[in-house]
Amino acid sequence: QLVESGGGLVQTGDSLRLSCTASDSTFSDYNMAWFRQAPGKGREFVAAIDWSGTGDYYDPSVKGRFFISRDKDNYVVYLQMNNLKPEDTAIYYCAGDLNWGRITTDLNEYWGQGIQVTVSS
Repeated sequence: QLVESGGGLVQTGDSLRLSCTASDSTFSDYNMAWFRQAPGKGREFVAAIDWSGTGDYYDPSVKGRFFISRDKDNYVVYLQMNNLKPEDTAIYYCAGDLNWGRITTDLNEYWGQGIQVTVSS
């Protein structure tokens, strides 16, 4: 019900925008987040946006470089990634939950399949 797109191979310093498209209007009421999992590491929180689109939260490692937004009319959540670094290489996952208190955790109710982002040095 959540499908990520927009990943790929880029160079250090490049920008990329990921999209997470939800299957139906149900997700308009959901808080949404992006996570990532680098090779050999656990999945980690990247950014979140609340159901209204007016509140957001970022991991310090991406704050100021990544920006999360949402288009509620079209059930899409975006992750704009700027000044990409090799350490941003990972599979990126979209997630959603009604409970903001869970949004930074692995307890989110819904997850996408993930999409690869590779940043070459």
